[in-house]
Amino acid sequence: MRKPTRPAIYGVMAEFDNPTDVVAATRRAHEEGYRNMDAYSPYPIEALSEAVGHHKERLPLIVLIGGIVGLIGGYALQYYVSVINYPLNVGGKPLHSWPAFIPITFETTVLGAAMAAIFGMLALNGLPEPYHPVFNVPNFALASRDRFFLVIEARDPKFDREATTGFLRSLGAQEVADVEH
Repeated sequence: MRKPTRPAIYGVMAEFDNPTDVVAATRRAHEEGYRNMDAYSPYPIEALSEAVGHHKERLPLIVLIGGIVGLIGGYALQYYVSVINYPLNVGGKPLHSWPAFIPITFETTVLGAAMAAIFGMLALNGLPEPYHPVFNVPNFALASRDRFFLVIEARDPKFDREATTGFLRSLGAQEVADVEH
């Protein structure tokens, strides 16, 4: 079986000096049909994530599932200990005294949701990621200071190296560079 080959480059990166230009360029790229792209900025820009097309939010569902697992796990643990493993009749009260289980069940629900939020966020963001091909572009070091970048990836069906480079230049990018693997 033959291994699939990677494209020679990861994509093409355009550099902009203000957030308005990168948001406009990203919207224009999305209108032109580019879907596999990413944008980088030194601070969060809500319009930029909307322009890139990141609307799928799976984290709330992951947190809900984590909370439900915590709820069931906490309640089941208390039920098992109080009724099955070590039944202890205190003052004639029933072994399955559910009102006494509420505080710990609540806490395990919160714990399950919080842990699901942390690990779900890390997994969905692909973290930790000590290396990414965009780090190969020398100017990308400015992404944490005062520059804004738009990368169109080579795996995009519409990607053509020359055409994409020309398209990004037409958007008013200060510099356009290839992103090597």
